[in-house]
Amino acid sequence: MAKKSMIAKNKQRQEIVARYAEKRAELKKALIDPNGTDESREAARVGLQKLPRDASPVRVRSRDAIDGRPRGVLTKYGISRVRFREMAHRGELPGITKSSW
Repeated sequence: MAKKSMIAKNKQRQEIVARYAEKRAELKKALIDPNGTDESREAARVGLQKLPRDASPVRVRSRDAIDGRPRGVLTKYGISRVRFREMAHRGELPGITKSSW
């Protein structure tokens, strides 16, 4: 189980990313615009730098949806490898069977 504060901080980051997503996309589009002037590109670069650090989607950590474990998360299922294995053994994941050979 991850610390509650780390889980809360990650949720806060997700909210900040969602809040600034449109503005960030607009600035990035202006940054790579081939018809833009050097001044407009520079203004877009400065605008991106002025956004909060947590507005970057890279800073959001993928965590287990149940207990918040930060490592070994299977993004397709949203749970960690440890919990995936436990749930698969108990038969709680439809279509997943333990392989044996």
